[in-house]
Amino acid sequence: MTDSAVQGTTAANHPPFRLDNERLAFRFTATLSDRHGTPVERLPDPGRLDDWLAANDIVVGSEHATAADLDLAHRLREAIHRIGTATAREEAASEADRELLNRLLREELPLPELTETGLRWRPIAGHHVRGALGRVAHDAVTLLGGPHRDRVKACENPECRGLYLDTSQGRNRRWCSMNICGNRAKKARFRGPRAATGNG
Repeated sequence: MTDSAVQGTTAANHPPFRLDNERLAFRFTATLSDRHGTPVERLPDPGRLDDWLAANDIVVGSEHATAADLDLAHRLREAIHRIGTATAREEAASEADRELLNRLLREELPLPELTETGLRWRPIAGHHVRGALGRVAHDAVTLLGGPHRDRVKACENPECRGLYLDTSQGRNRRWCSMNICGNRAKKARFRGPRAATGNG
């Protein structure tokens, strides 16, 4: 994908991050995109986890992610996506998924820090990467359990089903990103009649 909504750092042989979602937790779930089509894994190794945290202004200092951190990140990501999908469908979420978020939040919540340009989050010393993931869990818990949980939706692109918060006035937003899935839908509609004419 080459749309402007696909942003972030790009390491050799790795796809860029999608940073267009307004919510941190849902940006994190987008590190695995097109889940129901041809999945694109954007966190294939610990180094890319470091890159994603840096791209989202979460301080990790000199600490680098390990294979165990990456495994936790993947488990957290999938738990958030499952809970978010259940929320969008008005279904019950898995107790195990909820407990993973709650446990990480209790154990590893980082502290906010005021900077010249705004706010950043600094994990507690010695647990920087886990603390950074705790920040993601914090956003997920406040979003999926807060007053706006009824605005959580899953993208209508059947290959994507990415999560987003519908803040539109009429609550009629259909895509996780107009620049990506919205454009795909427009192109599909444009090709449809032409394809039908060509087959006639």
